[in-house]
Amino acid sequence: MSKIISKSKKINKTDIKKYANAAGDFNPIHLDENFAKNTQFGKCIAHGMMIASSISETFTTEFGIDWISKGRLKIRFKSPVFPGEEITTIGEAKKGKINSFSVQVVKNNNQIAITGEASIPEDQEVTNEL
Repeated sequence: MSKIISKSKKINKTDIKKYANAAGDFNPIHLDENFAKNTQFGKCIAHGMMIASSISETFTTEFGIDWISKGRLKIRFKSPVFPGEEITTIGEAKKGKINSFSVQVVKNNNQIAITGEASIPEDQEVTNEL
């Protein structure tokens, strides 16, 4: 059976504002409802990298310093995440691989926001300490 890592959280406007401040990314698509209503999305969306960071957060919880120092992540953005949506980050171990995972961030409507791969190089010992 494949090892599965999973973590859920709700995305809200306050978190988006905090991320914008931390990242210095004040694109109005994320913060200005009047601007965002005239875009293809019709309303504000969360920063893509904010959503992607949920993968690193989940893997840091699972693998600690090994993920922080050696982890690799390759992702593709599939759909936006809107304030108020819940996301679940899922990592499923690839068959025959010790530290290689297929990853997804899935919205509460089962729509995929991000897909990709996460790994910790197998030639490196995993200590699972933080």
